[in-house]
Amino acid sequence: MNEEKRRLIILSIVVSVVLLVVKFYSYYVTRSNTILTDAMESIVNVVASCFALYSIYLSSQPKDANHPYGHGKIEFFSAGIEGILIIIAGIFIIYQSIYSLIFPQPLSMLPFGMALVGFSGIVNGALGHLLQKKGKKLNSLTLEADGKHITTDAVSSFVLIFGILIIYLTDLYFLDSVFSFFFSVYIIYNGYGLVRRSVAGLMDETNPEAISTTVKVLNRSRKDNWIDIHNMRVQQYGGDSHIDLHLTLPYYFDLVQVHDEVHDVEEVLEANLPGYVEVFVHADPCIPDSCCHYCQIKDCPVRKYPKSKKIIWDAMNMSKNQKHYHELTSLIKP
Repeated sequence: MNEEKRRLIILSIVVSVVLLVVKFYSYYVTRSNTILTDAMESIVNVVASCFALYSIYLSSQPKDANHPYGHGKIEFFSAGIEGILIIIAGIFIIYQSIYSLIFPQPLSMLPFGMALVGFSGIVNGALGHLLQKKGKKLNSLTLEADGKHITTDAVSSFVLIFGILIIYLTDLYFLDSVFSFFFSVYIIYNGYGLVRRSVAGLMDETNPEAISTTVKVLNRSRKDNWIDIHNMRVQQYGGDSHIDLHLTLPYYFDLVQVHDEVHDVEEVLEANLPGYVEVFVHADPCIPDSCCHYCQIKDCPVRKYPKSKKIIWDAMNMSKNQKHYHELTSLIKP
């Protein structure tokens, strides 16, 4: 898996370097700030892909005494660096746009420049789609971030072509700086999105998608003996996951039975979630005065109250740091 990630990032670096040369040559022959916008973003592509290659190498290293959860979070850092570079490039382009609006330069060979930018956009579109698809499959934020950035670059290229075409047909050359300014704002917005996602991962912010996937896996394999799951936490470390949860089991189970049920929960999550999954399960005994109302065990030998309702396992219920007896008023049918 890690070898495939490395191959994809190396491909991204090679393609980005080639397209960087193509775009700067296009700017050289046209002197268009709009094309310079595209070329500047390509510099970010190259730098970000190089850093992504290092982050994938580091994230693949095994756990050690100093990093008991592994090195996967470097992928969040990589995505953040890429976002910051995008923002810096956007700020530079805004400066260049304002400067050129005040001190305009003649433009030339715009059809040729459009052709070069169009070629770059097609190649970037195909590469970005591949990286995002593989990033989701391999559960790699680094590949997804790089693919999203390159796809954004491809979309920008085609929009830029439309802008250059308007300039070429109307001879309103000041529009070059205007288009460049608005494209730079769009670039900064995308950079902010990557930084925001990076900070969220580094700060262990709740990832609704990861929790939703975990809840679906547990619901598919739900057993009657699993009376309740609560206080569930899902943390991501790059492509790896760490899951904590409390599992309520019948209080009369012996230690071997408790161990077997805990092992089943761990096995279900490890087998059905992407990447390396580490699961810590804390076993709680059921409390008859409260748990009997929603316990699903048929013919329970110690049941004190009839079953009233089955608790729905969803992200909200399973994340609460308490058993669900506090909700019985709303759960019990009148």
